[in-house]
Amino acid sequence: MRAPLPATVETSGMTDTTASAPSLTAVALVCSLKPSPEQSSTQLLAEQLLTELASHGVSTSSVRVVDYDVRPGVLDDMGDGDQWPELRRRVLDADILVMATPTWVGHMSSVAHRVLERLDNELSVTDDQGRPGLYDRVAVAAIVGNEDGAHQITAELFQALNDLGFTVPAQGATYWNGEAMQAVDYKDLESTPEKVASATKAVAANAVHVARLLREHPLPASS
Repeated sequence: MRAPLPATVETSGMTDTTASAPSLTAVALVCSLKPSPEQSSTQLLAEQLLTELASHGVSTSSVRVVDYDVRPGVLDDMGDGDQWPELRRRVLDADILVMATPTWVGHMSSVAHRVLERLDNELSVTDDQGRPGLYDRVAVAAIVGNEDGAHQITAELFQALNDLGFTVPAQGATYWNGEAMQAVDYKDLESTPEKVASATKAVAANAVHVARLLREHPLPASS
């Protein structure tokens, strides 16, 4: 079964403090190639999505994966200082996972690929009902880039995350594609494009709706 909700989490915006109904939680795994504190367009879009989630009473946090020593492999812990177990725990403790990635040569970042490879081990983890361990969690995506690729990345991400057991809501991705072969990044825009803002709001609303349904009505065991 899912681990208990943490007593305290980093938050952004509103937090539901109703004792009888613990707030939903969301964690963003920001898969930028840029370590903190370097400015990142991927981080910016992830934070905007977390802010929208917080407006629905969700407790939110984020982590820039490249700041951690996440070793290659498909085990829970690859040993020798591997820091994936810390990030894995944050994923398991969350109701909603935000996968945020830049676009490089038309694909998600190598960091995002590494996260999916490490999550692959969860296919062998089941709860006391025999269900995949990642059931009853929602996954959404945030993608930025100065080239086409957002639809391709969304397809790859959602196929992998759904296979792992996550539920993907309707219109579960927000993205921004800059003009091809230009140097303007998302973080350099004077304001958020209306279409991006609208998509981000929809992702948050749909993710919260599905996460609440899954909390009240967990997915059934297959047998």
